[in-house]
Amino acid sequence: MDTSWQHTTVLLNEAVEALLSNPDGTYIDATFGRGGHSRLILSRLSPRGRLIAFDKDPEAIAEAHSIDDHRFSIRHEGFSHLGELPVASTAGVLLDLGVSSPQIDNPARGFSFRGDGPLDMRMDTTRGQSVSEWLATAEVQQIAEVIRDYGEERFAVQVAKAIVARRQERGAISTTAELAQLVAGAVKTRESGQDPATRTFQALRIFINAELEELQQALAAALEVLQPGGRLVVISFHSLEDRIVKQFIAGHSREVYDRRAPFAAPKAMKLRALDRIKPTAAEIAANPRSRSAIMRVAERVAA
Repeated sequence: MDTSWQHTTVLLNEAVEALLSNPDGTYIDATFGRGGHSRLILSRLSPRGRLIAFDKDPEAIAEAHSIDDHRFSIRHEGFSHLGELPVASTAGVLLDLGVSSPQIDNPARGFSFRGDGPLDMRMDTTRGQSVSEWLATAEVQQIAEVIRDYGEERFAVQVAKAIVARRQERGAISTTAELAQLVAGAVKTRESGQDPATRTFQALRIFINAELEELQQALAAALEVLQPGGRLVVISFHSLEDRIVKQFIAGHSREVYDRRAPFAAPKAMKLRALDRIKPTAAEIAANPRSRSAIMRVAERVAA
């Protein structure tokens, strides 16, 4: 694995401090990445503690295998598989939803418009359809819906039409530079300092990896595997993710009454919202990619 692309873990100490309540407990790092959170968690666990990590990226799995610690294990799966763990078996679940710097910076992964590479964007390169493969057959309406819904791009229709027209004229788009150039021609205005391709690339990445659907599944699973008093810590990097997390925590932080059965006992609250944390000015200065991060912390309430 090429080590020239380095990753700086966002909200490292804040996340681990919010997560750990019992050094003897079993914890979940549901997005191992390059292991920044996992290594700090392990340093604070007792000999009886355990850490289970998940990641879809084969490069992350390779990095995880460098950790020689009997308390640690890694699963080559997305975090939607959290539900396979025993109910109420964990003292804390951490979800860091950001794309790692090695994924962004390595042109071969196809995540970024800043370097030319194959238009892939899959978190797990061993399975599934790449962005290039999907764009080769998708219709204008399908492409426009993805770019609008996941990228909040107001020029989604224009971008979709340009992609299909290019495909009909010269074949499917195969590289990130081709797509970025095409989007730049279709997006007429953009916020100061933002590349015209930003929203389209974000949308296609989220869609091809089913990121929002998997997040919803993972949150529901985390609620089941957490022990009473266990912590849920989620770091989001854009509004679509954070909205899902915020609404999930809020929805389970109150008693729910069934209007169809007004005299029935309400469903008990399952979570208690504890905190909302953003990076400090010092962290943002040192790592500009942290500037959009929002960390939400909640605690599992006894049923």
